[in-house]
Amino acid sequence: MPMPIPFIILILLCLTAGCGGSDEGTAAETTPPETTPTPTPTPDPSSSCEATTTEVNWQALMSEDCPSLSQYGLFVDPSIPTSSAVAPGLSYQLSTELFSNYASKYRFIFVPEGQSIKYVSRSTFEMPVGTVLVKTFALPFDTQINDANNQVLIETRLLIHRQTGWTTLPYLWQDGEATLQVAGKEIAHTLNHKGQSQRFAYQVPSRAECKLCHQTNSDSSQIEPIGLKAHLLNRDVSYQGNQVNQLQLWQQQGLLQGLPQLNQVGKTYDIFDDSAALTARAKGYLDVNCAHCHNPQGFASISGLRLGFYVDHTSFEYGICKQPPGWDGGARGLSYDIIPGDGEHSILVYRQELNEPKDRMPPVGRAIAHTDAVALIKQWIDEMPAELANCQQ
Repeated sequence: MPMPIPFIILILLCLTAGCGGSDEGTAAETTPPETTPTPTPTPDPSSSCEATTTEVNWQALMSEDCPSLSQYGLFVDPSIPTSSAVAPGLSYQLSTELFSNYASKYRFIFVPEGQSIKYVSRSTFEMPVGTVLVKTFALPFDTQINDANNQVLIETRLLIHRQTGWTTLPYLWQDGEATLQVAGKEIAHTLNHKGQSQRFAYQVPSRAECKLCHQTNSDSSQIEPIGLKAHLLNRDVSYQGNQVNQLQLWQQQGLLQGLPQLNQVGKTYDIFDDSAALTARAKGYLDVNCAHCHNPQGFASISGLRLGFYVDHTSFEYGICKQPPGWDGGARGLSYDIIPGDGEHSILVYRQELNEPKDRMPPVGRAIAHTDAVALIKQWIDEMPAELANCQQ
């Protein structure tokens, strides 16, 4: 019995497809190619970073840039870098704020056993090889709520004094772990400040950017700490339930050598401390936020502007009737860093208000203005006697 014609056609079509004559994709073409999974890097057992210890991993700190912050053993709970440092780590605080987009900062210092810091009256303390400074940044969601649940961990920075000098290591927090972020990173964040919502990009600095604030012109390959100065550390702190002077505490613990009587030590104050003189509050704030660049060895030395705490604030070098080189005065066309009695037209105030990278001061470390500090600096300049200098002469 002859086969039906449609059945013969169906057989021919199947044979044709099986020989590859069809233009349609074959099973081999539509199946995703097999991929070889990327192997997980095998830790180097000879690396100091891989050491297991309940103590500070000094060997790794002095010799290796570990990929994970936890490998240095700095905190009892590696996921909580805001408290409970492993001995000999000690929390410390500054008397005035180094502003970073309203971030809360948690500072710790580690000095090897048997070593101590040498007191210096007006500049950065001399710290022995082995010293480690740890600073963790946490951004709030509301600047008026001081609570751990109201903030998110962003980064932890290490400043380590190795045999070759100081080195910086920035670690980025994600999912309860901090990993080395050599190239830097921008992180979008929104916060509420006194009823106003502000959205900005927080900049985790690269290791190269750290040098903008920490390097000295005397040797561009060398960097130094910023906040370890007597006048910035001379304050009371809570220790074991008592209020004690921080510098005296360091002395009692053998951490600091050469501390004179406290009445011989400089002192700055929080900008909100109304009991302190306005000048001490303003100059302390400018010292910690600006003087690391605006000094003879700093990154902004060429500007000629000197904003150290001990510089005479009635002088030309502090900005009185001084015209800044290389800046056009901005949209308002301002001419002088400080005009006594006129904060509104003083560049020192104006550039703290501006947020564009080419105009703002400080140039790194902030993306939004510190409005409370701006108001304080403006008030301070407004109260300077106008007869101090006539900038129009």
